[in-house]
Amino acid sequence: MGLAAAIRAKDDEAMLRERRCIVSGETLSEDRLIRFAVSPDGEAVPDVAAVLPGRGIWVEASAKTLAAAVKKNLFAKAAKAKVKVAADIVAKVELQLVARMQADLGLARRAGQLLLGFDTVTGEIQSATPPALLVEASDGAPDGKRKVFAAAHARSLKIETIECLTSHELGVAVGRENVIHAALKSGRLQERLYFDGKRLSGFRTVPSAALERDE
Repeated sequence: MGLAAAIRAKDDEAMLRERRCIVSGETLSEDRLIRFAVSPDGEAVPDVAAVLPGRGIWVEASAKTLAAAVKKNLFAKAAKAKVKVAADIVAKVELQLVARMQADLGLARRAGQLLLGFDTVTGEIQSATPPALLVEASDGAPDGKRKVFAAAHARSLKIETIECLTSHELGVAVGRENVIHAALKSGRLQERLYFDGKRLSGFRTVPSAALERDE
């Protein structure tokens, strides 16, 4: 099995697995956690794809929780050894998640699974095979987003939504400038993007409208 296939297999398994957060002690599903590995030189390394060798150390996907793990020296306690933690570890996790999501959006576009633009997305919502995931830029205009969500509501569709990437980050992923509205059909990439989007949201301010839709 190649590396890409191994990562996909691990992603599928992660949808079902649960791990214990070293901060709260709670057992959570992996879509709410970030895995860390300890490098040979004793440094905590973010492993958002959960593929690095060695025993994993799991922390809830939240900047606040990760900061608490660092402050309380919990990586060393979990590893039962001295562990170095970079001062910018929170930023490193965020960057890894963004890069992973951008890579998947690029794959989805090349595979013809990604829909871009307000008219295309709203048109697909009204079609016989609506998308399974909406990807809305966190800095997009509220009015445009409301119209997209209203189109789904009008058909009583509960479409999963992520709003944790900026329009620039979405644009970089798909080779366009400032993408605001995107959507994906049901499939492996859609599942993985939603999985990672939920984790990235713990490191970013989520628009209040998105929080209300998830209640």
